[in-house]
Amino acid sequence: MAVARLYNKLSPFQRVIAALILGIITGIIVGEPAGHLDILGDAYIRLLQMTVLPYVLVSIIGGIGRLDAAMAANIGIRASKIILFVWLAVMLTLLLLPLAYPKWETAGFFSTSMVTEPEKFNFLGLYIPANVFSALSNTLVPSVVLFSLLMGISIIKIENKDVLLRLASNIADGLMGIAAFVARLAPLGIFAISAAAAGTLEPHDLGRLQVYLWVYLIAASLLAFVLLPLLTHWATPFSYRQVLSTAGEAAITALATGTVLVVLPLIVERCKEMLAQHGLDCEETDSTVDVLVPTAYSFPSTGTLLGLGFILFSAWYVGSPISLDQYPVYVVMGALTAFGSMAVAIPFMLDYFGLPADQFQLYLLGAVVTGRVATGLAALHGFVVTLLVATAVVKRLKWHRMIQAVGVYLGVSAGVMILAGIALTKLIPYEYTGVRTFQAQRLMDKPAPVAELDRLQALSTEGQARPRLELIRERGTIRVGYFSDTLPFAFRNDQNRVVGFDMEIIHQLAKDLDLKIELAHLTSPDNESRLLADGSLDITVGGRTITPTRALSVAFSQPYTQHTAAFIVKDNRRDLFASMDDIREMESLNLAMIANPYYEKMVRDLFPNTRVTPIDTPRQYFKGQYKDVDALVFSAETGAAWALLYPDYAVVVPKGLKLKAPVGLTLPKGQQDYVQFVNTWLVLKEDNGFLQKVYNHWILGENPKAKKARWSVLHDVLGFDTV
Repeated sequence: MAVARLYNKLSPFQRVIAALILGIITGIIVGEPAGHLDILGDAYIRLLQMTVLPYVLVSIIGGIGRLDAAMAANIGIRASKIILFVWLAVMLTLLLLPLAYPKWETAGFFSTSMVTEPEKFNFLGLYIPANVFSALSNTLVPSVVLFSLLMGISIIKIENKDVLLRLASNIADGLMGIAAFVARLAPLGIFAISAAAAGTLEPHDLGRLQVYLWVYLIAASLLAFVLLPLLTHWATPFSYRQVLSTAGEAAITALATGTVLVVLPLIVERCKEMLAQHGLDCEETDSTVDVLVPTAYSFPSTGTLLGLGFILFSAWYVGSPISLDQYPVYVVMGALTAFGSMAVAIPFMLDYFGLPADQFQLYLLGAVVTGRVATGLAALHGFVVTLLVATAVVKRLKWHRMIQAVGVYLGVSAGVMILAGIALTKLIPYEYTGVRTFQAQRLMDKPAPVAELDRLQALSTEGQARPRLELIRERGTIRVGYFSDTLPFAFRNDQNRVVGFDMEIIHQLAKDLDLKIELAHLTSPDNESRLLADGSLDITVGGRTITPTRALSVAFSQPYTQHTAAFIVKDNRRDLFASMDDIREMESLNLAMIANPYYEKMVRDLFPNTRVTPIDTPRQYFKGQYKDVDALVFSAETGAAWALLYPDYAVVVPKGLKLKAPVGLTLPKGQQDYVQFVNTWLVLKEDNGFLQKVYNHWILGENPKAKKARWSVLHDVLGFDTV
């Protein structure tokens, strides 16, 4: 009872904060089992999303439909210009946010998103709804917004529209009632989300979230104390102090209550008072304030748009920043998706830019803080936009001064973001662990017995004439040659054991045949065919690419994976290699390649005016031995592994490059029974999912065994088994 009384005394905001803290404590105490609470968090998210699009539909239609034609034309044109101008300034602010992200070395294993071209920007499909019901069901926010705007404008001219407007108002009130009910569930939803996150997220994940929060708060401060008041001060008769002191009351009230609705009457009253103080009160300005304040509430505010910065943070967070050529789409799509709530806009944008959907959970954790700040900014936005439009209606707005104000603001913001980036880099502890993570990799299963071959010895003439598979089984060993610098297919880990994609396959093959493995390190492929033919080796591994030339001297198994052609470049040059067209336009381009006449010819055909520099090993390139080389043409799968060791390099698969190379095990020529057996074995391993598991482990970096259970009080302090 005492707890219930205490809970009832708390404000809604205090309840959410208490739920957040309690959820984090629960996650720390319970550990990973707290992750099961994510079903409650998902249910809360779905409830949040449920009413958004219907509310956008009826509120925009009703808000615009209430205007008369003359007033709508007079106010609408000026309001549209000013709102779009403010939106543009805010979206340009978002593009500056990456300047504040710490300059941390990051790299990751190969991801299929590297080779998946971004979805083409379908303007018609996204913004012009052929079927508005389909747009509603598929959460196409821009299409719904456009339909609502056109519907609202068309209703303006209808004479008998009162019933329709009353219906829209009633539906909006009903939806707000549902939203109010869901809002009462916020403590439960936030508790579940924060408990699941605190129990499952690694400490460095939460550490990175604070980067988003700090950058968000810095950007919000710049918008609140520089952009919005400066626009009003420079372009209207109102002073900087007057704007902040008067609007501050509404902004703080909105921040405290968590809703702009409660301060709309206050914004109307204070705007009219300020207009009167400067002799700008008249029928036109009064009508502008009365109409614009509630109508603008249906449109994205500065606070709403700032939330879209999470997309840029998320892209940085996963090590795949949004490229410059994607910025225009990001700006346009971001502004239009912001008509809905962030609960719809963020998942939509994450999906469009190929970012992990579970990043939305991080957004919701931060939204406990950012949501309140956004509400305060929204109130300030409504106040400033209303004053600007009212001043424009009486032709007292100075457009050239607005442009100057934005220019000054963007310059100040860029400087602040750069300084913030330096500060966050120094203040937030961070250690790059990619090298250690890669070198610590182990085979998935128990290995077969292994012996190192000090020297290679050919079979006798009689032995060479016998079927190789028969001889291998009789001897009880399989002789395997592996090449240097063939990450992640064959390499020595921190225990000095040869591991990797191919070695996982070889160990399983040896165990299935009850064989031991004899390993030989090969430094050059020049003698590969001879060593296989004379029986010094039975098989060679290392992500060996199948080519017609090689197939003349050795036999290949059927392909068990493939290399995807990519460019390995310095991190700061990745945008230059974003598309094939960009690469072809480069002058004096010099590309390095591992010596391979077959694929070298392909590259020369793709880039006729490019110089190709053959190299012996990628390590030479990564160590900077080729200063005049612009990029290394290499495998994306292999390049990602090398980038873990050299994180200042990035793997780029340019848009339009669709070149893949099959990879097989190298076997002796003329041993058809042996080759057929290996192929049959690979088919069996593919069908039972073994090869996919090996791919996931060594190429995608999925390693459940390497992931330790999260520390928790229940398990590590009290000794309870929480698994």
